[in-house]
Amino acid sequence: MKGERPVRRLSQKENEGAVMQQELERITRVIGEGPYRDDWESLAGMEMPAWFGREKFGIFIHWGLYSIPAHNNEWYSRNMYIRNKEEWEYHRRTYGDHTVFGYKDFIPLFRAEKFCPDEWAELIKASGARYVFPVAEHHDGFQMYKSRISCWNAYEMGPRRDILGELKEAVKAQGLHFCTSSHRAEHWFFMGHGKEFPSDVKEPLRRGDFYWPAMEEPDNQSLQSQPYPDEEFLQDWLLRTCELIDHYQPELLYFDWWIQHEAFKPYLKRVAAYYYNRGKAWGMPTAICYKHDAMMFGSGIPEVERGTFREPKPYLWQTDTSIARNSWCYTDTLEYRTAEEILRLLIEAVSKNGNMLLNIGPRGDGSIPETDQKILRGIGAWLKVNGEAVYHSRVWRVSAEGPTQAAEGQFADMKPLRYTEQDFRFTARGDSVYVFVMRYPQSGCLTVRSLRDARDQNLPEFHGLIKHVSLLGERENISWHTDGDGLHVKIPLRQQTLPAVLRVKMK
Repeated sequence: MKGERPVRRLSQKENEGAVMQQELERITRVIGEGPYRDDWESLAGMEMPAWFGREKFGIFIHWGLYSIPAHNNEWYSRNMYIRNKEEWEYHRRTYGDHTVFGYKDFIPLFRAEKFCPDEWAELIKASGARYVFPVAEHHDGFQMYKSRISCWNAYEMGPRRDILGELKEAVKAQGLHFCTSSHRAEHWFFMGHGKEFPSDVKEPLRRGDFYWPAMEEPDNQSLQSQPYPDEEFLQDWLLRTCELIDHYQPELLYFDWWIQHEAFKPYLKRVAAYYYNRGKAWGMPTAICYKHDAMMFGSGIPEVERGTFREPKPYLWQTDTSIARNSWCYTDTLEYRTAEEILRLLIEAVSKNGNMLLNIGPRGDGSIPETDQKILRGIGAWLKVNGEAVYHSRVWRVSAEGPTQAAEGQFADMKPLRYTEQDFRFTARGDSVYVFVMRYPQSGCLTVRSLRDARDQNLPEFHGLIKHVSLLGERENISWHTDGDGLHVKIPLRQQTLPAVLRVKMK
């Protein structure tokens, strides 16, 4: 932030010498002195942050150097150096030859002149989100925070602001939980294609260089692909991650893919033990969000990228998806989802014991696009009325009813589901069961079979006693009754595209 003294970086000599060794020894000491060891048996005993299962909805933020070209998606830094990619020709046509204008040359253009963290935090609060995940470092290697390890960061270049630190202050002032993510692992190969033809990615590349190590890209889906990340890179990844943990104390830490690679396993266990021990010392339980079975079950929070599970799970999990289908960062060709579709994704997750992390992508100048703002405020308006069915809710004995079922797995939410008037989702809280009406009935009449009166039919379904049924947001009483076919409810006739929520209060 402005007015602070320049950060003293670790020099390359220090990184390769005593100071680096001291940091590694300190990390080992923290692991050794804390309750968590760097093995899966110990890490499986991690304490889940209690708030995570209550708050349900968070905002992911992809904003970085890639937001300046704002072309296609956040993988621009890789794709602009691959000859058969559209970005390669686009870059040459727009910015010039790769030897004259490389990816690093976007840094002076990244000024963040319209970045106002307080405005961001106020908008996120208005969306109904309860926690925030700004990306600290993406695959491109440009850190959005103050660092002693590398000068290639937003505090010393480009905006010359501690973006992550300012955001933390702003979101905490709004009462939101601060979390962050690291996508550094893929930097092992992300800039490697730039060495295949004349460009600004050229040898010698040394630790601390922006493009380092720029290795040949392996099969990035393989768990044992070559070239194998070496000890120098893995130690650098460990040091960067622990610096991020110490300086910003995130309540949750998210890792993108490729940490599932075999080479990362011992380092990942060290990071987890270090982070969980630091959380204990802070009096703040912490957790790692991971994908692709990168960690052993029970040692963190499983993530499903752009997807969900078909059935409810007995453990907490999270889906991370984006406000746009075709990119995680801002571009001028975004294919936006609607607020209605996003709310249904949230409902699908919550009904199955999951959370939803929704991504937005600010423009390169730091402003948030008007479409993003409208969608977020629309979500917030719905949650203001219906949030009691979401926040602090639990899975009910039935999670879903009706013919429409979400496909399970990664990238399964790319096409919106077509719900019918017979589709319902359920949660429970306190003395009530909540019924999400996924498509508002044109007739105003609906029948929920999962709440049928089965007491006299010797059936294993619902046997509770219903005291009252109401429609959230509706002041007038609605008519209802139960029989062997279901709970029959008459709700007001209206043209509504958003899901509605019934509160079924029990005796």
